[in-house]
Amino acid sequence: MGIRVDWRSSCSLTGTVLKWLAVPLALPLGLAILDGDDPVPFVAAIVVTVVLGVALERVTDDRELGQRESFLMVALTWFSVAAIGAIPFFVVGLGNGGESTFAGGIDGPINAMFESTSGLTTTGATVFSGWDFANQPRSILLWRQLLQWLGGLGILIVAIGLLSNLMVGGAQLMETETQTQNVQKLRPRISETARLIWGLYVGLTLLAVGVLYGLGLAQLAPEMDLFNAVSHALTTVSTAGFSPEADSVGAFAPIVQWAIIPFMIVGSTNFVLLYYVTQGDFERPFASEEFRFYIGTLAFFGAVVVAILTFDPGIDLGLEETVRHGLFNVTSLITTTGYASIDFDLWTAGAKHALFLCMFLGGMAGSTTCSIKSLRWLLVLKAFRRNLFRSVHPQAVRPIRLGDGVVDEDTVNDVFSYVMLAIVIFFLLTVVLVVDSARAGAFASEFEALSAAASIFLNIGPAFERAGPMNSYAWFPASSRLVMIVMMWIGRIEIIPVLVLLTPAFWKS
Repeated sequence: MGIRVDWRSSCSLTGTVLKWLAVPLALPLGLAILDGDDPVPFVAAIVVTVVLGVALERVTDDRELGQRESFLMVALTWFSVAAIGAIPFFVVGLGNGGESTFAGGIDGPINAMFESTSGLTTTGATVFSGWDFANQPRSILLWRQLLQWLGGLGILIVAIGLLSNLMVGGAQLMETETQTQNVQKLRPRISETARLIWGLYVGLTLLAVGVLYGLGLAQLAPEMDLFNAVSHALTTVSTAGFSPEADSVGAFAPIVQWAIIPFMIVGSTNFVLLYYVTQGDFERPFASEEFRFYIGTLAFFGAVVVAILTFDPGIDLGLEETVRHGLFNVTSLITTTGYASIDFDLWTAGAKHALFLCMFLGGMAGSTTCSIKSLRWLLVLKAFRRNLFRSVHPQAVRPIRLGDGVVDEDTVNDVFSYVMLAIVIFFLLTVVLVVDSARAGAFASEFEALSAAASIFLNIGPAFERAGPMNSYAWFPASSRLVMIVMMWIGRIEIIPVLVLLTPAFWKS
């Protein structure tokens, strides 16, 4: 039996994406020329992406995507863009004579691919150290930020405009929760839906730039120059977390941290709801049960962490600092942004474990956020409550409702399967990190491996101990970093589009 997947259509559309990747690459190229830095890293990436993109685009003229072709196209696109995105990091490393994190040896391409994949998947884990932040050209730092912004935009189009019906618990839940008949057709055509999402995304980014740069101009945050304002706006709205500063957002005045919190929340809110807000329907978000659950989760964990910090005799922070750092870092981890306002690895065990739990929550479906997402957890809790009710009333028929709609049982089963699969993969990755680090003499502790596995697979960014918010992942063995690259890729596109490619039925049935 032959292959039943039109792989040519998938490759052709992947080629189109790669061809247009030259446009964002032109921005750091222009900055490199402006700053008098070597433009070769970006010229090389532009040449490769255009040549490869045009070649793939010409594989076929018939580019109709069915369900299988869409799975393949999403997986190929995320991996190939990450590979192209790694070229500037690798070329800069070769030119730094062995002094850069990315320089020389077998770890050069691995670290470059790690940084690029972490950027595109909006993970925010890094192999940069403090030295690297201080000595990398601004063009490379800008490319890190742009990769995350592109990844956030890409996942929005995938989640809402193209493949919402392919993701586990996807379209049926989103349509119920946003009170929209078809989340793929906010506009009559997918191309118009994509432009709508693009407009919202760009608008929020420009607003964030204006707010942050305005704080700098007003001398409320003198360190927030235009470069930093643009850089942090790109990775705040995309809930991604890369920063050109070694101390992340902790490098800026407290008012910057307060200003970033609402943008992280908005970036992790369902963009379908945001669309209706722009149309004047300000009550639509509050009609969403998922939105209320999500905001309640943020408030609950924020209060828990603030309380722990307040009553911990070993932490001497004032009231404003305690509330700010508690709320900021809880929001950062729940929204999977991965910024840090302080080195929370120095906090008490209770606070760190609360933050660890935050990693598994995530923002709303149809947003730029990663992790398991609040909509799935809401459904899991409703199903659990129904099971308790049925244990007392075994003959009762009690459907699960979201808002005014009923969730069908297939969707419930899909969500349970997804959550279980995610937890199993997380634990398996933890075992791999512990065993491999011991083999290489790095010896990751249990909590270190647990937090790193959660952070990588759920696309959070910072973890704890040596992978903490002010440290990096460079100490992990090269083999572990290779596994992490794959796990970031699988986790970002929500497992299924990658794992389904490994089944013979996908290709032949």
